[in-house]
Amino acid sequence: MKILVTGGAGFIGSHFAECSLGAGHSVEVVDDFNDFYDPAIKRANVAGFAKDAPVYETDIRDGDAVRRIVEGGKFDCIVHLAARAGVRPSIRDPKLYLDTNITGTFHLLEAARQCGVPRFINASSSSVYGILKTLPFREDLALTQTISPYAATKLAAEQLCSNYSHLHGIRTVSLRFFTVYGPRQRPDLAIHSFTRAIFEGRPIAQFGDGSTRRDYTYVDDILGGITASLGYEGPLCDVFNLGENQTTTLSDLIAMIEKALGKNAEIERKPEQPGDVPVTFADITKARALLGYDPRTKITEGIPKFVEWFLRTQR
Repeated sequence: MKILVTGGAGFIGSHFAECSLGAGHSVEVVDDFNDFYDPAIKRANVAGFAKDAPVYETDIRDGDAVRRIVEGGKFDCIVHLAARAGVRPSIRDPKLYLDTNITGTFHLLEAARQCGVPRFINASSSSVYGILKTLPFREDLALTQTISPYAATKLAAEQLCSNYSHLHGIRTVSLRFFTVYGPRQRPDLAIHSFTRAIFEGRPIAQFGDGSTRRDYTYVDDILGGITASLGYEGPLCDVFNLGENQTTTLSDLIAMIEKALGKNAEIERKPEQPGDVPVTFADITKARALLGYDPRTKITEGIPKFVEWFLRTQR
């Protein structure tokens, strides 16, 4: 299979590009190497496979550039992992998030339509569930309210995929990721930023009383779900949760990182942040049944693995 991976220099994208190359697929990568975090990290992410996969330094907001890449590639599938990420930054700059996550997704879907790409895998987010009280979150729940621009853009991208499936016959699969972590995780995300701060002896910011809960998903498990979606032949448009089906409180997460590092955290308690949800919890029954999705790395195993990688990169 010939695959175009957008956001292929990022955390999940670079892992997926490597995984796909290892499985014998032909891969090309699009990434704009923006400065949301240090572009040198992204360049290091692609260094190991750039000789095997063309890397286009392109912004998906540029529709003409996107179309040229898709037209020239004759791809079997687009795996769309590129996005402006993060709830809190989206509140500060919502237009950037709308332009990238909605218009950028439109550009890719339109290029797929024009160039005959039959399959489109879209990275969505658990944030689309907002503050629903029904737990765990199922894909068939009515989504009537998102609470951040980031979440709104991810839900809008799912709807665009639905449009292009219905109107143009493109097979689309939207995968709702639940708090992904592991080697190469973005440095701004909680597990990575907490680990670095504790390691360096700096205080960490704990928003709220530590009782918020997340369904943390190890990157290898996410890769399994994306890979399974490449061969999915169910409904032409479908949506799946990819999580671990368990939750961990913020306080327990910090304690796990402390234990793995062998150092205690200095905690600065701060108010809860607008846009943050109190809990995410994935019902993965559908993904298990239809994708064969089988997450194996529990948080108690994943945190030590992440910390081991982190310490290795400090040498």
